[in-house]
Amino acid sequence: MDAEAQEDFREFVATRSTALLKTAVLLSGGDRHAGEDLLQNALIKAAGRWQRIDQPEAYVRQILYRQQIGRWRLKWPRRELTVAEPPEHGTAVDSTADLAELRLLIRDLLARLTPRQRAVLVLRYFEDLPEAEVARVLGCSVGTVRSTAHRSLARLRALAPGELGAPASALPSLARTPVEVRS
Repeated sequence: MDAEAQEDFREFVATRSTALLKTAVLLSGGDRHAGEDLLQNALIKAAGRWQRIDQPEAYVRQILYRQQIGRWRLKWPRRELTVAEPPEHGTAVDSTADLAELRLLIRDLLARLTPRQRAVLVLRYFEDLPEAEVARVLGCSVGTVRSTAHRSLARLRALAPGELGAPASALPSLARTPVEVRS
């Protein structure tokens, strides 16, 4: 990589890494460390092909999604947090504190979904990709994306009935609220 390309790459990482990290953390079920690893591996792969990439952010996001899909297919068991009852949370979203609590609840609920369900919801509602694009990224049909999104939202409702303080139709719009990635 020549000096100019190296500087372009550094600038890209400096300006876009926060947004990319948010996506990586969401894809990894809210685990910041796993999200950092996912992003770091994606950036390493992108650096090797940097001079041939036309749309760097789209390319890195594609790597993130595909790497996460590869992690699902690993043979060892997935780590899941099991609890007797869902945690108690307020239902009103009137204050900043309530909104932050809602974001944390959504993140925790996403972590309880299967990796495929989580990826469909993150791509569809957090990244706001159309169903066809989600299907292309995940390598499945549009019907699979639709049915997975439907089942995933139903599972979220079942995991936290009444917890979200909003009708089921509001779940996708709540997903678009900014997600804070803490250090």
